[in-house]
Amino acid sequence: MLVFSILLAAMAPSPAAAVDNSRAVFTKCLRDHMKKSLEAKMGEAEYELALKEACGTERDAFRNAVIALDRADGDTAAEAAEDADSQIEDYHSTFVDKFKDYTETKTMPAD
Repeated sequence: MLVFSILLAAMAPSPAAAVDNSRAVFTKCLRDHMKKSLEAKMGEAEYELALKEACGTERDAFRNAVIALDRADGDTAAEAAEDADSQIEDYHSTFVDKFKDYTETKTMPAD
Protein backbone atom coordinates (compact mmCIF):
# COMPACT_ATOMS: atom_id res chain seq x y z
CA MET A 1 0.00 0.00 0.00
CA LEU A 2 2.84 2.40 0.84
CA VAL A 3 4.50 1.77 -2.52
CA PHE A 4 1.22 2.47 -4.30
CA SER A 5 0.80 5.75 -2.38
CA ILE A 6 4.34 6.83 -3.25
CA LEU A 7 3.81 6.01 -6.92
CA LEU A 8 0.50 7.84 -6.96
CA ALA A 9 2.08 10.92 -5.38
CA ALA A 10 4.97 10.83 -7.84
CA MET A 11 2.57 10.68 -10.79
CA ALA A 12 0.48 13.64 -9.63
CA PRO A 13 1.46 16.89 -11.31
CA SER A 14 3.12 19.47 -9.08
CA PRO A 15 1.02 22.49 -8.14
CA ALA A 16 3.28 24.71 -10.26
CA ALA A 17 2.86 22.45 -13.28
CA ALA A 18 -0.90 22.47 -12.79
CA VAL A 19 -0.85 26.29 -12.81
CA ASP A 20 1.28 26.37 -15.96
CA ASN A 21 -0.92 23.86 -17.77
CA SER A 22 -4.22 25.43 -16.75
CA ARG A 23 -2.90 28.92 -17.57
CA ALA A 24 -2.02 27.79 -21.09
CA VAL A 25 -5.47 26.26 -21.59
CA PHE A 26 -7.22 29.33 -20.13
CA THR A 27 -5.31 31.86 -22.26
CA LYS A 28 -5.82 29.76 -25.41
CA CYS A 29 -9.55 29.80 -24.74
CA LEU A 30 -9.45 33.59 -24.20
CA ARG A 31 -7.51 34.04 -27.48
CA ASP A 32 -10.01 31.87 -29.36
CA HIS A 33 -12.91 33.82 -27.85
CA MET A 34 -11.28 37.13 -28.76
CA LYS A 35 -10.71 36.03 -32.34
CA LYS A 36 -14.33 34.88 -32.73
CA SER A 37 -15.52 38.16 -31.21
CA LEU A 38 -13.37 40.16 -33.64
CA GLU A 39 -14.65 38.13 -36.58
CA ALA A 40 -18.23 38.80 -35.40
CA LYS A 41 -17.39 42.53 -35.22
CA MET A 42 -18.52 42.65 -31.60
CA GLY A 43 -18.40 46.06 -29.95
CA GLU A 44 -15.88 46.77 -27.20
CA ALA A 45 -18.44 47.05 -24.39
CA GLU A 46 -20.20 43.89 -25.54
CA TYR A 47 -16.87 42.04 -25.71
CA GLU A 48 -15.92 43.15 -22.21
CA LEU A 49 -19.19 41.79 -20.81
CA ALA A 50 -18.99 38.57 -22.83
CA LEU A 51 -15.40 37.97 -21.77
CA LYS A 52 -16.38 37.65 -18.11
CA GLU A 53 -18.67 34.73 -19.02
CA ALA A 54 -16.35 33.09 -21.55
CA CYS A 55 -14.10 30.13 -20.78
CA GLY A 56 -15.74 29.31 -17.44
CA THR A 57 -14.41 25.78 -17.18
CA GLU A 58 -10.88 26.83 -18.09
CA ARG A 59 -11.04 29.86 -15.78
CA ASP A 60 -12.21 27.70 -12.86
CA ALA A 61 -9.44 25.15 -13.46
CA PHE A 62 -6.83 27.92 -13.54
CA ARG A 63 -8.28 29.54 -10.41
CA ASN A 64 -8.27 26.22 -8.53
CA ALA A 65 -4.69 25.50 -9.60
CA VAL A 66 -3.48 28.93 -8.43
CA ILE A 67 -5.26 28.48 -5.12
CA ALA A 68 -3.71 25.02 -4.65
CA LEU A 69 -0.23 26.36 -5.39
CA ASP A 70 -0.64 29.33 -3.08
CA ARG A 71 -2.01 27.13 -0.30
CA ALA A 72 0.94 24.74 -0.76
CA ASP A 73 3.21 27.76 -0.37
CA GLY A 74 1.56 28.65 2.96
CA ASP A 75 -0.99 31.31 1.96
CA THR A 76 -4.33 31.42 3.72
CA ALA A 77 -7.41 30.41 1.75
CA ALA A 78 -8.46 34.06 1.51
CA GLU A 79 -5.01 35.17 0.27
CA ALA A 80 -4.91 32.36 -2.28
CA ALA A 81 -8.39 33.18 -3.59
CA GLU A 82 -7.53 36.87 -3.82
CA ASP A 83 -4.37 36.09 -5.79
CA ALA A 84 -6.24 33.78 -8.17
CA ASP A 85 -9.00 36.32 -8.75
CA SER A 86 -6.43 39.06 -9.31
CA GLN A 87 -4.61 36.99 -11.92
CA ILE A 88 -7.87 36.25 -13.72
CA GLU A 89 -8.81 39.94 -13.70
CA ASP A 90 -5.36 40.77 -15.11
CA TYR A 91 -5.94 38.35 -17.99
CA HIS A 92 -9.37 39.83 -18.64
CA SER A 93 -7.92 43.35 -18.68
CA THR A 94 -5.12 42.29 -21.00
CA PHE A 95 -7.54 40.69 -23.45
CA VAL A 96 -9.85 43.71 -23.38
CA ASP A 97 -6.86 45.90 -24.24
CA LYS A 98 -5.80 43.53 -27.02
CA PHE A 99 -9.35 43.47 -28.39
CA LYS A 100 -9.41 47.28 -28.48
CA ASP A 101 -6.04 47.38 -30.24
CA TYR A 102 -7.10 44.85 -32.88
CA THR A 103 -10.39 46.69 -33.37
CA GLU A 104 -8.66 50.06 -33.81
CA THR A 105 -6.07 48.70 -36.23
CA LYS A 106 -8.59 46.47 -38.01
CA THR A 107 -6.22 43.53 -37.70
CA MET A 108 -6.58 39.99 -36.42
CA PRO A 109 -4.36 38.03 -34.04
CA ALA A 110 -1.98 35.55 -35.59
CA ASP A 111 -2.81 31.88 -35.16
